[in-house]
Amino acid sequence: MKILGITGGVGSGKSRILHELENEYGAYIIEADSLAHELMEPGMPIYIDVIKEFGKDILLSDEPYCIDRKKLGNIVFNDENKLKKLNSIIHPAVKKDILRQIEFKRNEGKTPLFVIEAALLIQDGYKDICDEIWYIWVSREERIKRLEKQRGYTREKCISMFESQESDEYYKKYANFTINNENSYENSSKQLKARLNIFL
Repeated sequence: MKILGITGGVGSGKSRILHELENEYGAYIIEADSLAHELMEPGMPIYIDVIKEFGKDILLSDEPYCIDRKKLGNIVFNDENKLKKLNSIIHPAVKKDILRQIEFKRNEGKTPLFVIEAALLIQDGYKDICDEIWYIWVSREERIKRLEKQRGYTREKCISMFESQESDEYYKKYANFTINNENSYENSSKQLKARLNIFL
């Protein structure tokens, strides 16, 4: 079983690449953000730790008293230290669960390709886990156009988000392969297929 890491900035079209890997190549996909949300549900270890750190004011008012991610987001994104604290709770738990799933799928012996998608894949040390890391690249202007159209973001919000992330050069330096996802779906698909022929 090969382990592939996928990363890229917001608006780079990672979802399209993941969809093809899953549907055309039988990959098992884990999206770190979605997994973090699952691990923050009531009864999960992260849920308890986050409430201990940030208090019960972050809970929704009705049962099962889920964490209100919007409230939590407003707290941490205005305070760098609180964001670091939240990440120190979530990221190790997410990685631990991913390692558990890798072990399970490896022992099961039915999964040729295990894919991990995460924004901080390189920063969080997944290079030690993955056989390869791919960076999904799209130009800054094209990403702004997509985010304005698909999510209703302002240009200012997009730029602010980009400035809080690492540069293209950083990702290209540490990734094994870069997919240019700027143009047609067919173009991206050809790049993906060519690399998989080498990787698998």
